[in-house]
Amino acid sequence: MPERPQALFAMTAQNVPYIFPPEVLARLRECVEIDPTLVAHDFTDPRVRETLARTEVLVTGWGCPVLEPTVLDAAPRLRAVLHAAGSVKGFTTPEVWRRGILVSSAAAANALPVAEYALAMILLAGKDVFAFRDLLRSRRAFPYGDIVPGIGNFHRRVGIVGASRIGRRLIELLRPHDLSVSLADPYVDQAEAARLGVPLLPLDELLRTSDIVTVHAPETPETRHLVGARELALMPDGAVLINTARGSLVDHDALVGELRTGRLSAVLDVTDPEPLPADSPLFDLPNAFLTPHLAGSQGNEVARLGITVVEEARRLLRGDGLRYTIDHSVLERAA
Repeated sequence: MPERPQALFAMTAQNVPYIFPPEVLARLRECVEIDPTLVAHDFTDPRVRETLARTEVLVTGWGCPVLEPTVLDAAPRLRAVLHAAGSVKGFTTPEVWRRGILVSSAAAANALPVAEYALAMILLAGKDVFAFRDLLRSRRAFPYGDIVPGIGNFHRRVGIVGASRIGRRLIELLRPHDLSVSLADPYVDQAEAARLGVPLLPLDELLRTSDIVTVHAPETPETRHLVGARELALMPDGAVLINTARGSLVDHDALVGELRTGRLSAVLDVTDPEPLPADSPLFDLPNAFLTPHLAGSQGNEVARLGITVVEEARRLLRGDGLRYTIDHSVLERAA
């Protein structure tokens, strides 16, 4: 068996036991030499610096310090960064790729719970569950046996904005349901949309023809306020907007204006800013359903990220290609 490369954790220390519970950590240590008690949150720490000089693999996560050129200079043997989370934008620099260092991300694993959250919210929104929960709470009774018009998920029109990993996973999860699903993404052509099994629409048309719109585009300068006043106005009366991507993709001032009219509803797991100020009207609007950034990996789900890193570390040890490498050339338009 090849000699295990030296590795180093670089993330918020308190997250390590969640991402790498004992059984997952044991599997990781079969692939790399790593000390779980040494977690880099500051690359200038003398003990970290000493290990960094011998490190071939960085196991990163939320809270990883930025990999600036001076840090890379201190890690001359570094050949791979295995990220136990989604986006690598916050801590990588172009110099990482210029030096030929492989970068892998567990974004595909993190996409699953977000897609599951979106699926759940789509189905609940189709039944108008949130409004009827409040109605039942206030009345403490309901007319048993009455047919409630205007709700239901039979042929409900769902528009997905962004064929990201999450967007694609959501398309798969929606297939067993009797929903009419469409996609808007400027980087997807008709042939690819056909392979995904959904019609490709311009964003404006998708907004006009969807009962539920769920946002899964990356956060880039081009996508800031992708859904603004003009776009919200295109959505039909009674439509629901779901955002699990980034808060900046939706113009919150415009959204509050629409919600105040009662014309639309929103399910927001992300906001801009995040967290919202305590006096935000979104907390009190009855047609705004807020959750505190729960869609991504949480609780027992974060171990899935660690397992993904273990699988990548095993490939690295065998000399195989990594499965989830990040191509710097497409990073600008990725999450």
